[in-house]
Amino acid sequence: MPSRDSTDPKDPRSLSAPQAAAPGEALCGDAAPSGPPKPDVPEGDVADYVAALRASARLGPLVVHHRTFPATPAVHADPTRPFSRPVAELLARRGITRLYAHQARATDLVRAGRHLAVATPTASGKTLTYLLPVLEEVIRNPDSRAIFLYPLKALAQDQKKAIEELTASLPASSRPTVAIFDGDTSPHFRRKIRDNPPHILITNPEMLHLSLLPNHDAWSTLFAGLTHVVADEMHTYRGVMGSHMAHVFRRLLRVCARFGARPSFVFSSATIGNPGQLAESLTGLSVDTVTESGAPTGPRHFLFINPEQSAATTAVMLLAAALKRGLRTIVYTQSRKMTELISLWIAEKAGPYASRVSAYRSGFLPEERRSIEAAMASGQLLAVVSTSALELGIDIGGLDLCILCGYPGSVMAAWQRGGRVGRAQRESAVALIAGEDALDQYFMRHPADFFDRPPESAVINPDNPAILAKHLECAAAELPLTEDEPFLASPAVRGEVEKLEEKGLLLRDKDGKRLFAARKRPHRDVNLRGSGGQFTIETPAGAVIGQIDEMRAYKETHPGAVYIHRGVSYLVESLDIPERRVRVAPGKVDYYTRARGQKTTEILEVLGESKVQGVPVFLGRLKVTETITGYERRAARGGQLLSIVPLDFPPLVFETEGWWWVIPEAVQAELDRRLFHFMGAIHAMEHAMIGILPLLVLTDRNDLGGISTPLHPQVGRACVFIYDGAPGGIGLSRMAFAKADEALSRTLAAVAGCPCETGCPSCVHSPKCGSGNRPIDKVAARFLLEVLMSGKMPEGADCRPDCPDHNEQQRSDAPQASRPGLLPKAAPPARFGVLDVETRRSAAEVGGWCNAHQMGISVAVLYDSRLDDFLVYRQEELPELYQALTALDLIVGFNINRFDYKVLAGISPFDHRALPTLDILEKVHARLGYRLSLDGLAKATLGTRKSATGLDALAWWKEGRLDEITAYCKKDVAVTRDLYLFGRDNGFLLFSNKAGQTVRLPVEW
Repeated sequence: MPSRDSTDPKDPRSLSAPQAAAPGEALCGDAAPSGPPKPDVPEGDVADYVAALRASARLGPLVVHHRTFPATPAVHADPTRPFSRPVAELLARRGITRLYAHQARATDLVRAGRHLAVATPTASGKTLTYLLPVLEEVIRNPDSRAIFLYPLKALAQDQKKAIEELTASLPASSRPTVAIFDGDTSPHFRRKIRDNPPHILITNPEMLHLSLLPNHDAWSTLFAGLTHVVADEMHTYRGVMGSHMAHVFRRLLRVCARFGARPSFVFSSATIGNPGQLAESLTGLSVDTVTESGAPTGPRHFLFINPEQSAATTAVMLLAAALKRGLRTIVYTQSRKMTELISLWIAEKAGPYASRVSAYRSGFLPEERRSIEAAMASGQLLAVVSTSALELGIDIGGLDLCILCGYPGSVMAAWQRGGRVGRAQRESAVALIAGEDALDQYFMRHPADFFDRPPESAVINPDNPAILAKHLECAAAELPLTEDEPFLASPAVRGEVEKLEEKGLLLRDKDGKRLFAARKRPHRDVNLRGSGGQFTIETPAGAVIGQIDEMRAYKETHPGAVYIHRGVSYLVESLDIPERRVRVAPGKVDYYTRARGQKTTEILEVLGESKVQGVPVFLGRLKVTETITGYERRAARGGQLLSIVPLDFPPLVFETEGWWWVIPEAVQAELDRRLFHFMGAIHAMEHAMIGILPLLVLTDRNDLGGISTPLHPQVGRACVFIYDGAPGGIGLSRMAFAKADEALSRTLAAVAGCPCETGCPSCVHSPKCGSGNRPIDKVAARFLLEVLMSGKMPEGADCRPDCPDHNEQQRSDAPQASRPGLLPKAAPPARFGVLDVETRRSAAEVGGWCNAHQMGISVAVLYDSRLDDFLVYRQEELPELYQALTALDLIVGFNINRFDYKVLAGISPFDHRALPTLDILEKVHARLGYRLSLDGLAKATLGTRKSATGLDALAWWKEGRLDEITAYCKKDVAVTRDLYLFGRDNGFLLFSNKAGQTVRLPVEW
């Protein structure tokens, strides 16, 4: 899609002018909007909102990227064969005169009996691609049946409503019946639906697995007449759940074959990188794809915002401004807790609009969720704050603005969530507010990569033995397994059958040709959204408040752990591993817990081998042994470590798939020779690579594990292992191994591009590190990654890359960009100035630093590089100062944006923000995450000090000693100038770190 980039904000000051909400959305492209906004909602204008945001003095500078996508027109087409008259009339009554091109192509394929995957953007009318062929088939043949699968109950409710509205005009005798069969369906209606199945049965994966397939005899009418199986939101069927669903669909095909049915599968998905491949992996069938959308789109703004405060605080400010303008808004958060907190905070900021905002997340009762959805769709609510629960296509009406509070983990999810706004071809905006996570900050530094990057590919592993074994039992309990059936064709399946026979879970008949399940109902032990065993969490009264899988139980529900459920804190009293039971009791504490442990890995089998820049990389089966040795108690506010409590747990052992880098001996020797912390280097490399892998594979970093070891006994070398966190593996490592070269280059970019000094969550720290991110050496990791990427050892170096002598030696014969730890030099401005102002009044006298505009000017000094002179101005001479500033190519200052310009703004309305400015303090803060003093930088870098302090200058003003103020201000300007020149010419400044060591601070002016 064509787009326009914007990087230079304008400068208006307000986000508060009230304006309109979007109308509702129609079922399909050319139908009329569902209705106007409520009368009391002001007419919002997205373009004005975005312009005001870009120009805001507070928020505008935080916008690191702004891209606009123009509206696109609809592309229509007609189906190869006209629809039957009843279906054509249904469309006509909805005001749909022609289909979009992708709808026409998709319906042609489904009507021809082909298996299909449709992957087009949100709100492109995918529903009609399967609904029209199903309705046509049902009207033609009343004995036909269809199953519609949705991963969320709310989606099922939406779909039922849409079908009933579309078919309402048909005579009752020929109108297709539709019913929902899920956990909320009462026993009475479950029996009625089972005894007389509707033409369209709307259900979810769990009900198909737990109820329909085990009781297929009772559902014979449904399975015998089954012509279509629709799986909406296919992109959610990835990882562990997708690996489970691959077997659920195969079991469904077995049951259908028993009744002589061969249904067509239709998969509907948000845009993903491999829709056809995923659908074929899920079913084992050949699947056609439709991925080009013919639906029109409205203009859209996409903004990247890197906040100074937390992402949540910035989201609240953006939402408050949107509410005042009447913009209908959805805010996506990364956790249930943050959803509730933002909802509370906005209630304090939104004034009269506070009652028109609601939280929405899983854990709410069904009736609560339905009420919120209805209120949002009707316009009663202006905004909703949600977890991913509203990522999918639940109808909450037309929206104007989407605020992403943190990068959602994948490009696909970001587009999916952003696609919720701008329906009915209205102008819309998406604002991505970065957190401190590695991917958030990666895209803040490389925004173009987000837009150029294709959607990630979904990965599943049907051969995962932990998952496969469970479904073989279920399949055998439904229908006996026979040696010649397709379900048992692969070597992996046959191998697992032998293991199950040895365990007595599968039993052969007398002739040895059929296999039966030893248990009647093994289905209850299968959790489609997890791969390990389940632990039950109980209160002292015996009430079950939840379940947790075995992998997480050891880390999150060990004795002494703080466990939070629906906003209530519990303390874990015991973890009974043989009984798979966790006992908890309510407890109010001001700390949280984090498990500590150690891991080892054994290579069981090598499945693949490659080299990246000469570095060996392997893929294989691993045995991981993880021992939880204790846990940390950390303060709820600030995260300070309070204590470490030891634990005595048996090790958790599981087999999985992984890939590993073998660090060449010469590389390790080079790091040792340079006195780098080698273990800190490979540990940081492991964390950074895990953090960046979701760029390449559709996953979350929590689905991956890692181990770095300076000497692996089987390899005889240092290794960095990364593995699938689920027992048996889910295919993530296989795909990552295939992209090992890109993984290495992206990891280096993430480490080198992060402005922190020693490592942070944006590059080499992991939130789940069992050793508390110790040891970690970011500088060593960068050097290690650069050496691995270069394919050769550095030559002629005999000291660390941050040694001044070494860097001077390298400068003459190597491009500066290639020197570890240094950034390339920028072309210097032809004429620059350095500015500093001294005030008449202190912060205490004017009521705080926020009132700097009231402090007044005693002296302003400007150094002009062309004149090589210091120019002095009094308050009444500021017009001459402004004239001098406009003649400069660059104005340099220390805290100039937050202080000097604000002081000047109180004297004159001159637009200081339009000046090309370099604030050295801002550069320091952006790289270190904290501020340094001018005096400290001058002492370490230049060997000089400030001549006085600001308090001295204030005292001198009261005594009329202007000459001494001028001399002091000139000295500050000279120091700032020399720091600028040193950084410009050398690529770094020096400062004394918290350990008292003088270290380099890389800078790029």
